[in-house]
Amino acid sequence: MIYFIVAVLSLALLFAVIRGINGPTASDRIVALDNLTTITTAALVLLGLFFERYIYVDVALIYGVLSFIGVLTMARYMGGGL
Repeated sequence: MIYFIVAVLSLALLFAVIRGINGPTASDRIVALDNLTTITTAALVLLGLFFERYIYVDVALIYGVLSFIGVLTMARYMGGGL
């Protein structure tokens, strides 16, 4: 089961990187970056459960909040709201 989850996360990571590189607009690249941070958060949770070190889950929660704030900041900047 763990190998299937790792394979799905790897495939999602590959697609997000491709979208980030090939994205024709800056908003496509921001969405790809948001996807990468979501995948990283999921990987941290998976590591925490696999190694039974639940501090990784706390780090994933903090990382998720910070990435959400970062994406909001970039979206406001692209929209001309700053």
